Amino acid sequence: MSLMFLPLRLIPAPVQAVVLGTVLDLFFSRDDSLAPLLEGLEGRVFRIHVRDMNTVFYMGFRAGKAWVHTSFEGDADVRIDATTAGFSRLCFAHEDPDDLVFLQVLKLSGDPEVMLRFKKLLQAADIDWEKELRAGFGEYFGSRVAQAAKALVGAEEKVSVASHETIRQCLKQMDIPDQERFEAWQADVEDVSRKISRLKARITRLEKAVPVKKPERRSKRKPG
Repeated sequence: MSLMFLPLRLIPAPVQAVVLGTVLDLFFSRDDSLAPLLEGLEGRVFRIHVRDMNTVFYMGFRAGKAWVHTSFEGDADVRIDATTAGFSRLCFAHEDPDDLVFLQVLKLSGDPEVMLRFKKLLQAADIDWEKELRAGFGEYFGSRVAQAAKALVGAEEKVSVASHETIRQCLKQMDIPDQERFEAWQADVEDVSRKISRLKARITRLEKAVPVKKPERRSKRKPG
């Protein structure tokens, strides 16, 4: 998954699809150990949406080979949605797909079994996209692609750090407790709760220990 999420918007999507399909096909053909995993994805189709480029790719597997097109007639088994930076983090920064899904950087939907098989394929393949692009399309083109992707990852990290610091400063101005103060407050609440529980237990034991004296019933005399 490389050119489909590049910020090089001048490259037509069909050309990106051809490059991506070529890289995947060459890589899978060199590693026979991936054959069983590819067979498990036979006939399965993935819809890949690059949000900030408003581009959609379809990727599928047939006869142990991968294909990539910009259109597909039929329903996709799995939908993958992310920005160019999100896909860069997955492929060039080699971040864990589960972590990216948890952070909502990568959004997945569709057949859970197919998603699991695809995840196993990604883990087993561990494609070095920079190396594959350089080998398949030349040093200049491959290095430019890798530099662009890594720059995206770095820019997103800076934005994330700046955003967290801005939020922290706003919370501080609003006198909203930070994590340390919140944890201390939570500990105090738990301590009070324990003391209340112990007090209730003591009251219950005292009530059981002291017999309750029932009021004497006065006999009613009939008038003589």
